[in-house]
Amino acid sequence: MNTETLRNWIRAADGRRAGSHVTHQVAGPAASTSLEAENAALRKQNAELRQEREILRRAAKYFAGETNW
Repeated sequence: MNTETLRNWIRAADGRRAGSHVTHQVAGPAASTSLEAENAALRKQNAELRQEREILRRAAKYFAGETNW
């Protein structure tokens, strides 16, 4: 892999273009509230996914014949 390709990918992931400077924006109260709401929704979704994964793990054990949980 070319090092310049990797550098461009990193810049793209950071939201920068080649040769530009990074500017940090200050989050206001509205952005903070929005982020808190998004975090709460993501935490809820994460909990649901963990529960679903646990159910699937137990089902896989059951169908594999490992009934000793």
